[in-house]
Amino acid sequence: MEIISLQYPVLLSDAARSAQPKTLAIGHFDGVHKGHQNVIRRSVEAAGSAGIQSAVMTFDPHPKEVLGQGQQYLSCLTPLREKVERFRGLGVDIVYIVKFDLNFSVVTPGEFVQLVLRPLQVKKAIVGFDFTFGARGAGKPDTLKMLGAPDVEVEVVEPLMLNGSKVSSTNVREALAEGRPEAAEQLLGTPYQVRGTVVHGEGRGKTLGFPTANLEPESAYVIPRQGVYAIMADVDGERIPGVLNIGVKPTFHEQLPKPVLEAHLLDYNGDLYGKPVIIRFISYIRAEKKFNSLDELIGQIRSDADLARSILSAFK
Repeated sequence: MEIISLQYPVLLSDAARSAQPKTLAIGHFDGVHKGHQNVIRRSVEAAGSAGIQSAVMTFDPHPKEVLGQGQQYLSCLTPLREKVERFRGLGVDIVYIVKFDLNFSVVTPGEFVQLVLRPLQVKKAIVGFDFTFGARGAGKPDTLKMLGAPDVEVEVVEPLMLNGSKVSSTNVREALAEGRPEAAEQLLGTPYQVRGTVVHGEGRGKTLGFPTANLEPESAYVIPRQGVYAIMADVDGERIPGVLNIGVKPTFHEQLPKPVLEAHLLDYNGDLYGKPVIIRFISYIRAEKKFNSLDELIGQIRSDADLARSILSAFK
């Protein structure tokens, strides 16, 4: 898979110079959830039928972040590296990463088609039903069809419904905020994950008999609701069950500046410091609470670990 970074209009001409006919799925695709996957798969399928390349165009950072339209877009479900990995898994030939900046934000719908899609030799654009493009989101799928005719065909993928609700990034975020990782997994098609590096913490877990790994996320991930979770952790190519607390450790602190992700991996004795780890959220166990004594805390941790072990015994 080829990855091409574009900045309008500077690098576009370079990419267009070697462009070949292609299909193109267009969107931000945060989360690469099942609805996004349908859009991207249609690009791959259409390209296969036509004997041309399949491509995805995504934008970085999120347009609403650049335009100051929402604090929630300062965090993401899938940082760019992870998003690109998922595109690869869907069989895409080319990924265009467009730098979304103020210059690009004022491109009109007509300019987007004429100065971006046509130079890249897009023969078929595939978009979701709620796709918008161009300055102030003025362009809609019907706009794209009109502006693309007759040489750029446009296919609109209808929303994917699950349990009566639309599969969307917003619904994934809401599920995580409510401590419902199983619901997020249904929408994503895979457990929600956070990738990071193990850093030194306070070292208290080891003295309590439950050594923990403090995870420093590598990007500004959406962090699920505070509390205790059953997790699976990827370490050195091995998948290990565990229990993780997201919180401010109220038994020991009056207030921490931000929640800490602290994992105890079951039946693991290796040294984790400095290692990259992927945490997959499987099930919410309980809310974080303040304990009256260390014995009470230790007893609860033991109970949490036993419950996590039971939950994860069936996890493959």
